[in-house]
Amino acid sequence: MNKEAYLCLSAMLRAREGKMLTADRAGRMLEAQNFEECAKLLGDCGYEDMTGMNAGEIDAALSAHREAVFAELENLVPDKALVELFRLKYDYHNAKTVLKAEAMGADPLRLMSFSGRVAPEKLKSAWDEERLPDLPKVLGEAMVEAGSTLARTANPQLADFELDRAYFAEMKAIADELDNPFLTGYVRLLIDAANCKSVVRTARMHKSADFLADVLVRGGTDVDRLSAADGETLAALFVRTPLEKAAEKGGEAMSGGSMTVFERACDNAVNDYIRGVKLLSYGPEVVVAYLAALENEITAVRMILTGSLAGVDADTIRERLRDFYA
Repeated sequence: MNKEAYLCLSAMLRAREGKMLTADRAGRMLEAQNFEECAKLLGDCGYEDMTGMNAGEIDAALSAHREAVFAELENLVPDKALVELFRLKYDYHNAKTVLKAEAMGADPLRLMSFSGRVAPEKLKSAWDEERLPDLPKVLGEAMVEAGSTLARTANPQLADFELDRAYFAEMKAIADELDNPFLTGYVRLLIDAANCKSVVRTARMHKSADFLADVLVRGGTDVDRLSAADGETLAALFVRTPLEKAAEKGGEAMSGGSMTVFERACDNAVNDYIRGVKLLSYGPEVVVAYLAALENEITAVRMILTGSLAGVDADTIRERLRDFYA
């Protein structure tokens, strides 16, 4: 580890954390009299002025903000794979968009993100022209598998499952390569949270065990035990883990309880894990925590601003917000 570089970078990120969206500021945004007042309250958090924007412009501004941070940190961080870990999500989002658009005869570009490793135009042209070596190996292979599944079944959900498994496999490979216990634990927790959600959703949809087996991702808690879980055993699988409380809510959701409460508990378990980094003064863990917090913040900002713009009441938005890092 390049100690000097991480000391400087961590100090910069710690300073920025002080300007991140807090629960208090989010509360004031939710109670604002109108959208313009709500948007103005973001002024101290480093975002451009979004007063006067529509929902599409807000989304574009937030995406640009994310990409600017990714690009900046890639030039500063000693281990660029730390940023790549967060870019993966957008590569796989783009892959899903390309495959679905192709099946529908539509243009995917307007729905694609610029935050991935591969530019949207390059990804689309590589797929269209069968130049798969131009794509990261795992991504290209997963697109072929997902494309084949979509053509064979006409079921985009099954194609998504193929891409989701590849996404988490790439995340795990990066974490294993960096050999950082915090990062390994973070990726495992993401996989467990995703699998926990899949178990509950499958039960609520009354889908078969075979369907669940296609959905579950390896790399976390044993998938054979998860595939057989019911409301009681799901909670037991995660006792004394970060997902203990979330799994309890999942058991309740399997019996008709609130999915919103359960999914929020899963995401907050990840946020609680990330907040543990506040005890560290420097290191790659600080970068990962900052980027994870940024993603959560952008999601919250989008939810608050677009909700305010649409006239959604504050309580409805508030119950969907996750806990804040700052």
